[in-house]
Amino acid sequence: MKLSTLLKWISGGAEAVLGFPIVGATIIMGFTYVPLLLMLGLHIFTLFIASREGTKKTGSIMGIITSLLGWIPFVGFILHIITAFILLLDAGKSSMKKVEEA
Repeated sequence: MKLSTLLKWISGGAEAVLGFPIVGATIIMGFTYVPLLLMLGLHIFTLFIASREGTKKTGSIMGIITSLLGWIPFVGFILHIITAFILLLDAGKSSMKKVEEA
């Protein structure tokens, strides 16, 4: 498994958790928005690795946008869900390609 695929699974799962309305809001506000900064760093790192490995970058770019706008109450919820979907779908497709090649 490529490192970018693993990072997409991790960041997609984290975005999915942050996308749950009460859970995500509690995590983000409880830690004074630091999780958004951590996710921003993870998405930038994933984007760098995906660029280096030549894999899709859409999910990471969307993740960066989500991390910057995630503090807005209902907008953040929607963006986290969309980003999680994109990242997990891309990671799943990459994992399936690997299985088909074997």
